[in-house]
Amino acid sequence: MSAAGLKELVDHRAMLMPITVDQYYEMIGTGILPEGEPYELLDGFLVRKDRSREGEDPMTVGDHHAWVITMLTKLNPKFSRFGCYLRLQLPIEVSPNSVPEPDGAIVVGTEDDYREQRPSAAEVTCVIEVSDSSLQVDRLTKQRIYANAGIPQYIIINLRDLAVEVYTAPAVGKGRYGKSVTLSSGTVDFSAGRGKKLSVPLRSLLP
Repeated sequence: MSAAGLKELVDHRAMLMPITVDQYYEMIGTGILPEGEPYELLDGFLVRKDRSREGEDPMTVGDHHAWVITMLTKLNPKFSRFGCYLRLQLPIEVSPNSVPEPDGAIVVGTEDDYREQRPSAAEVTCVIEVSDSSLQVDRLTKQRIYANAGIPQYIIINLRDLAVEVYTAPAVGKGRYGKSVTLSSGTVDFSAGRGKKLSVPLRSLLP
């Protein structure tokens, strides 16, 4: 992990524990780290996801965050028409030392395709983070990880500014996306792969 990447997390008050991917899976397999707990492996560090509202206890889940997750859940039947589905708050494997748990990931195939495995970056068309207190980490650390993994689209549902940030054209190896746009009204297009997209009104994603 680069010094800059570590500083991004430390500055955001993240609770860090160095760990390998094998150790991460072993902790889940033995129950030391119960599967489903809000932890993810980023750049070789075990990081607790911050789903809180800015200024509130980071151990809590903000009401607006929970509402957006519920709204995303309702989109799943629509994605199935495109041969993909929306995975919510579950791990994806994007690099040898990162297993993030984005708030949403649009994955090719069906749930049954991943009964025995986790999706890789090549199988993810879009990742989604619902951001409030976690906005800095999502814009910096998460963008770097997702861009370097070559995930085509990264969407931040920005609860602080009530806007949706859309990042495309990943610059692999440079840790950023080449194109970005911030939307505050209208619709947002979620990539469903193979040139397909699902257009969703922003009013159904922003509280």
